[in-house]
Amino acid sequence: MNCEKLRNPSMDKKKQLKHTVNKAKEQSSMEKRNQNDKSKTIHDILPLDLIHKILLRVPIRHLTRLRCVSKLWSSLISDPDCVELHFHHSPAATKACFFMKNDTMAYLVYLDDNYASQKVVCPPFKKKPPSDFEVLGSCRGFILLHRYPHFLVVWNPLTGVSKRISYSHIVSRPKYHSFRLPYSTHLHGFRYDASQDDYLVVAACRDYERQEDHLECLSLRTNSWINLDAVLPSPLDWFDHNSCGLFLNGAIHWVPSCPKDYRDAILIFDLKERTFSKISAPEQLLTVACPFPSLALLGDCLSLYGHNYGRGTTEIWVMKEYKVHSSWTLYEIPCKIFQPLCLSRNGDIIGRGYDKIGYFIYNVRGDLLKRFKNLPCPPPIGYCVYKESLAVLPLPSGIKDKDKKKKENCMPSSSPSSLGSLESPNIQTERENEEQHMSGQLATWGRTFEKCK
Repeated sequence: MNCEKLRNPSMDKKKQLKHTVNKAKEQSSMEKRNQNDKSKTIHDILPLDLIHKILLRVPIRHLTRLRCVSKLWSSLISDPDCVELHFHHSPAATKACFFMKNDTMAYLVYLDDNYASQKVVCPPFKKKPPSDFEVLGSCRGFILLHRYPHFLVVWNPLTGVSKRISYSHIVSRPKYHSFRLPYSTHLHGFRYDASQDDYLVVAACRDYERQEDHLECLSLRTNSWINLDAVLPSPLDWFDHNSCGLFLNGAIHWVPSCPKDYRDAILIFDLKERTFSKISAPEQLLTVACPFPSLALLGDCLSLYGHNYGRGTTEIWVMKEYKVHSSWTLYEIPCKIFQPLCLSRNGDIIGRGYDKIGYFIYNVRGDLLKRFKNLPCPPPIGYCVYKESLAVLPLPSGIKDKDKKKKENCMPSSSPSSLGSLESPNIQTERENEEQHMSGQLATWGRTFEKCK
C-alpha cells in the first residue's frame, strides 16, 4: 500500500502552522536582537580602556575625525595624557614636511615607502601676509612662524589651532632697540619645557653697544623674555645669519656655517641645566669636498650632511648613538644636491633633490628605491619637518578656568539636533553614516585586538 495514502491531511496542516508560528517567533526575536544591537553604543561593546588602547594605534589624522563621534570620544582623544601617549608611543605616528610656497600658500607633504600625498594649507594670517616672514622651526606638532615686524605665530596645521604673539613691547627697551627675530639673531630654536608645560623660543643675539653676545628665551605662556645668563663658547659670527636649531633629547643643536675644527661641529644648549656642550663631527666630513655641513634629524638621530660637488654626491653622516663619536655612519647618496628630510618606516632616507628635481627614497647603500612621480616639487621659500600632534597650546596662568568655560560655551553640541541646524540633510546623513562606519570599524579593531592579545 502506498504510504502517501495513509498520511493524515489534518496533521500536515498542523505541522505547517506550527512551522509558520515558530518561524514568525524566530524572526520577531531576531528583529528584537537587531534593535537591541542598534541601540547599543560602542561603549557597550568595548570597555573604555580597550578603546583607549585602540585609539593609540589609529593614525592621528583619523583621530581628528573620530572626535565627532561623541562628546565622550572627543574628551578621550583630547585628553592631555592620550595626546602625550599618542605622540611618543603610537606606531601610527605621522611625520610631514611643511613647505612655504609663497606669501599666501603652503603645503604639507607626506612621504613613506608606499605612500605619498600633498595637501595645500593656508597659514593662519588674519590679514594678507607680507613677504617679510620666516619659518623658524617646529616642536611637538607646532610650527613657529615669524612675520614682520614683531610677531610670532605658533600654529598646529592638523587642528588649525594658532596663537599670535607680539614682542613689540620688548623691542621698545633700549637694550633691544631694532631687535627683530630672526634677522637680528644668528641662532634661534624652538623647544618644549615639560616641567613648566611651556613652549620656549631661544635666541642668541649681539649687543652691539657692549659688543657682547646674549642668550635670551621667550616664554609663550607668559609672553616675556628671560635672560638665560649663559656664555656662548663660540662667537656668533661662526654661525649662519639665520641658523635654526634642532630640538632633541631636551636640548637645542646648532651647526656653525663654516666650522674651523671638526671638534666644534655641533653646538648644544641644555635649557634645563643652562649649559653648553659640543659634539665632534667625523674628521672625513670637514674636508675641502664638504666645507659647509648642514644639520638634520633622521629618526631620533642627529645627522650632518654636505654636498660633494667634485664627485656629484651628497654625504650624510648619521650619529646612531647620541654623543657617541664612534657611532657616526656614512651614507653616500648619488645626487649632487640632496636634502634629507626624514626616514621611512623601513629606515630608508627620504629627501628632496634639487639637481634632480623631486622627492626620492634611498636605502643605506645609496641605491635609489623610488622617485615619487606626479608629486609637484616647487622650490620653497621656507620649510621644516614636523611630527603631527593633537597638542594644544598652554594658557597663561590664572585664566585657564575662565578660558575653558568660554570655549565650552562657544563649542557647538555634537548632538544630532544641533548638527541638523548647521548642516543640510545630505551632509548630516553622510556624517551619520561616517560615524556609524567609524564605530563599526573600531569594534572590528577591538575584536582583532582581543584575538591578538
